[in-house]
Amino acid sequence: MSVEQSLRSLLAEGAQDGSFGPGSKLPTERALVERLAAPRSAIRRALEILERDGVVVRHVGRGTFLTEAAVEAARAAPADTSPAEIMQVRLVLEPPVAALAARVATQADLERISQCLERGGDSDEFEAFERWDGKLHRAIAEAAHNGLLMNMFDVMNTARQLPVWGSLKRRTSSTERRRCYHAEHTTIVDALRDRDPDGAQAAMRRHLENVADNLLGRH
Repeated sequence: MSVEQSLRSLLAEGAQDGSFGPGSKLPTERALVERLAAPRSAIRRALEILERDGVVVRHVGRGTFLTEAAVEAARAAPADTSPAEIMQVRLVLEPPVAALAARVATQADLERISQCLERGGDSDEFEAFERWDGKLHRAIAEAAHNGLLMNMFDVMNTARQLPVWGSLKRRTSSTERRRCYHAEHTTIVDALRDRDPDGAQAAMRRHLENVADNLLGRH
């Protein structure tokens, strides 16, 4: 498990058991180094990613604090959620979200989605690819411009931060599989650019079915 995933798991578990609430101050970088047995540079990179994703906010001279949205999402996602359950929800939620995004995405949305696609395609390492994979799927959800859908998406996405998901993804990942996923992502993005809701929905469904088959051994 990466340092980022370990930190996300630590925060999610704390939010679920009540030790972390909205606005709670995180342990210092030094304390996180000891707790996660990770280099300080890796802790800083992980905190930068979490800040970019809206999980934490950092104030110079005061510390790092957990956001209310992150706590609510963590508490809504049961700690015993299985990868099979996560994929079931993704298959229900993400294909129609892609169809909606194809209809209402702005040019700025499409540019952000394209950037995520490009960065993912340039990522040879597992952790970098996974980070841009998550950003791509979230950017597509954001392009639907529906606050309620985004709340549902964030609950689902929090479940993907659970340790069981990260370890399964790592075990089933390979260079060839990442290339396949990138090709599927490209098909989805092409449909979004073409303003093709049916194509975007079908491409997203095929991609997620392939992910489910690879993760869960359904061949």
